[in-house]
Amino acid sequence: MTTAVAQDKSRERLVLDQAAIEEAASQSLDDGAVTPGYGPWRDDIVQLLNDALATELVCVLRYKRHYFTASGVSSPAIADEFLVHANEEAAHADKIAERIVQLGGEPDFNPNTLHDRSHASYDESTELQAMVRANLIAERIAIETYRQMIALIGDKDPTTRRMLEEILTDEEEHADELKDWLGH
Repeated sequence: MTTAVAQDKSRERLVLDQAAIEEAASQSLDDGAVTPGYGPWRDDIVQLLNDALATELVCVLRYKRHYFTASGVSSPAIADEFLVHANEEAAHADKIAERIVQLGGEPDFNPNTLHDRSHASYDESTELQAMVRANLIAERIAIETYRQMIALIGDKDPTTRRMLEEILTDEEEHADELKDWLGH
């Protein structure tokens, strides 16, 4: 018992630095939620998010095209899911754009550069299984992209990391659904 007490007393306490909190809070009020604690990574995070925004927008366009052009016996059910995925990808894009603005950046919706900035590709397949496969590949790209972003951001921006973790969960669900549709 004395060993446990001795170890406990030698442990460093976790105590907030109130003076540093007040100093950070009173600087650059025009930056809103972005305090100096974001450090030198804010611009890099905004760039990562703008590339993710481009990816989500390209995914919306690909899913919409597939929704409207899918044909075949299995197509109505799968096409309906393509539309659900398109809407979920659009919601991801909205979250990402909102976070970019919160970080003091500007979301880049420029259609002239979307494809070049996107991690995933647009697809013009006409056969249903090719559509499913193209969307599964794109979801797997998104999964790996978000996984790497989460690792890079780590504790540098916990709010962005949590948002990306939520989006990653959706992308994994999309990939599982698409995998189940291969071969229908």
